[in-house]
Amino acid sequence: MSLTFAFQNHIALGITNASVDGTITESYVIGVAGGSGSGKTSVAERILKNLNVPWVVIVSMDSFYNVLSPEQSALAHANNFDFDHPSAFDYDLLYDALCKLKHGKSVNIPVYDFSLHARADKTTSIYGANVIIFEGIYALYDKRIRDLMDLKIFVDTDADIRLARRLQRDIAERGRDKEGILQQYSRFVKPAFDDHIQPTVKYADVIIPRGLENVVAIDLITKHVQKQLNERRMHLRWDLANTPIDNEVPPDVVVLPETNQIKGMHTILRDRTTSRDEFIFYAERLSTLIVEAGLNLLPFTETTVTTPIGASYKGTKFTEKICGVSILRAGGTMETGLRRVCNDVSIGKLLIQTDPSTGEPQLHYCKIPSDVKDYQVVLMDATIGTGAAGLMAIRVLLDHDVPEENIIFTVYLAAPVGLNVIAKAFPKVKIVTSMVDPVLSKETLYIEPGIGNFGDRYFGTEDGE
Repeated sequence: MSLTFAFQNHIALGITNASVDGTITESYVIGVAGGSGSGKTSVAERILKNLNVPWVVIVSMDSFYNVLSPEQSALAHANNFDFDHPSAFDYDLLYDALCKLKHGKSVNIPVYDFSLHARADKTTSIYGANVIIFEGIYALYDKRIRDLMDLKIFVDTDADIRLARRLQRDIAERGRDKEGILQQYSRFVKPAFDDHIQPTVKYADVIIPRGLENVVAIDLITKHVQKQLNERRMHLRWDLANTPIDNEVPPDVVVLPETNQIKGMHTILRDRTTSRDEFIFYAERLSTLIVEAGLNLLPFTETTVTTPIGASYKGTKFTEKICGVSILRAGGTMETGLRRVCNDVSIGKLLIQTDPSTGEPQLHYCKIPSDVKDYQVVLMDATIGTGAAGLMAIRVLLDHDVPEENIIFTVYLAAPVGLNVIAKAFPKVKIVTSMVDPVLSKETLYIEPGIGNFGDRYFGTEDGE
């Protein structure tokens, strides 16, 4: 079976606002409106810098100009097309993108080429923003888009300053000439501001006179947003560890039979004196058995083949395409096992790390097949403790339109707490583990008796190595 994938790199931001049931708290959306050259982008960038929190994204309305017809394109190149009229923008596409971002979905943002007056072939993929700053001249124009915003800002700057900034920007960044800019300004830009943009100031929660120069106003806005984010912050791992759940293993979880072979491998892997080479050998051997058990859960169909002696044999074959997604770092230790079973399988990556200040999981990197929704996905990690990383990883896959029932989550070791949390949040996800340990420490969040830090032991990054 030969598989070809187009991998998609995302601006992978950190979903830290996941809840115990696997849902995602809505992102905080700030709208920044104002006339052309008012300093909207500069204000947005200063707010981003002052917030000093990870995973804030700025989305520009300039990315959502309508696709021009050949006649409109000719007018645009002659400086005779009105890009400042409300009808120049694709509000449906804009609303869909912001709505998905607010609800934690993956979005492809168009890239607009101002020198060609057309959308470029490439897009920018954004996923997992905690704060979305949306800026544009008509950021407050459409009611549907306003309703998505948690804070609405209007940047009010003197007309002469706006014109000077527009001249400087369009000449330097958009390849336009001075005469064309001035002609366009008098014909389109100023009337659009007076008739359509200025009236939207009535929808603003905050008006910032003088734009970037108004340090006090920007500081107050920053503090307000920080307060809102702090109120939304959750302590997911400890919430999960203290969640009242049945200590039994959920009935649909597949646990490998505790044969002498399985128990013997666990004895070697759990032994603190086991050498790294030996640890790697038995980890990869055990991962092969776990993956094989997981693949047994995939849909099969009957098929007939002809043997070398000309006889017919009735067998089975996979009916779906398969890919792997490993939760880095420790989930990467299971990739060898998957490749031994599916030799040419392609594998995506999710980097989920613990925030050192809060102890909460955060998504730092996401590289998965662009058509991942069409595959049966083997999600791989070393352990399930609280289930926090697993919840986040499954949420990422669901946000990329992978059906819940198409996910098989494979791990070496699990605790009942994490298994029950994931099974409750995502009952259609299939979980396979080689063994279940009875205790998850509420003080350390370590599985007991456990296996240690699997990634450190496998990659040789333990203290003293």
